[in-house]
Amino acid sequence: MQQVKIGVVGTGGIAGCHLKAYQGNPRAELLAVCDINADRATSVAKQWGAARSYSDPAELFADPDVDAVSICTWNNTHAELAAAAIEAGKHVLVEKPMSRTYAEAQKLEDVVNAHDRILQIGFVRRHSANCRVLKSFIDAGELGDLYYGKASCIRRVGNPGGWFANKAISGGGPLIDIGVHVIDLAWYLMGNPRVTSVSANTYEKLGNRSNITTMPRYKVADYDPTLNDVEDMANAMIRFENGASLMMDASFSLHATEDSLTVSVYGDKGGADLEPKLQIATEKHETVLNVTPRIGFDTFNLDDGFNHEIENFVAACLGEAESIAPVWQGAEMMKILDAVYVSAAEGKEIQV
Repeated sequence: MQQVKIGVVGTGGIAGCHLKAYQGNPRAELLAVCDINADRATSVAKQWGAARSYSDPAELFADPDVDAVSICTWNNTHAELAAAAIEAGKHVLVEKPMSRTYAEAQKLEDVVNAHDRILQIGFVRRHSANCRVLKSFIDAGELGDLYYGKASCIRRVGNPGGWFANKAISGGGPLIDIGVHVIDLAWYLMGNPRVTSVSANTYEKLGNRSNITTMPRYKVADYDPTLNDVEDMANAMIRFENGASLMMDASFSLHATEDSLTVSVYGDKGGADLEPKLQIATEKHETVLNVTPRIGFDTFNLDDGFNHEIENFVAACLGEAESIAPVWQGAEMMKILDAVYVSAAEGKEIQV
């Protein structure tokens, strides 16, 4: 059985999801781990059974035995490291977002287009069971022409702090961190139409809310309650070349009554809620009805999503399948996110 020899760059929280999925995939051999902290790289490599560890990504990229890499580092290094890996002849799975800006994404896309290598974007929610099932209904024409979508990810007290709250590193706040997931889900289900205009707002009203001590929240390792220069919340109306439109909002901090994550799409034959639970709305025999597919997971499941993402990446590396999250879609997503920030800053709708 042919195997793809894998290197993983970065050993933070998201890297664990990649490492676990690679370890469980019989066609992937986890060969190397890299982290700027050499001791940590050695420790993580030993933990996951990787034979080699590096503290310099360039050394890993120069390893002739490594076929493909996962980039699991801070956002400000995604595009640079992914380009270096592609130029070194490696296939690449880069965590979302693929860059901090559309300009960075364009440069990376140019590099990929100049080389015969796979670059897959880590839109892991595309790979989960609920999305796979709904996409099969859409591809079969069950919902007809999709013309409208809604995507929302709201946290009441959910700013992770640290590099997530540092715009120079992250590229932005909830829009680029968690909003990208729900925007991408709706956009993917709608067929990935090209964006034409965006009208958006961002708000910096509540800060990181470090004063709230009664609610548990994820805090990144370098959390500092005094540092935060990203937006609290973003909303937007996004229009596409095929006439479809998408409404979205995302927050780290909002005076909402509860956290929520919702994704819905609507067509001329039916509609569907993907999150928080997969349900399809349609009509039969002059009657409106809801259809609830019976699947193992009603909502996104982390292990299921990463296992299928890694399988798609490995199959693409072996030439057996197309990546369902190719580089042009990652770049187009960055165009959308950039347009949201520009529209908000200028206080008007912008043509893209």
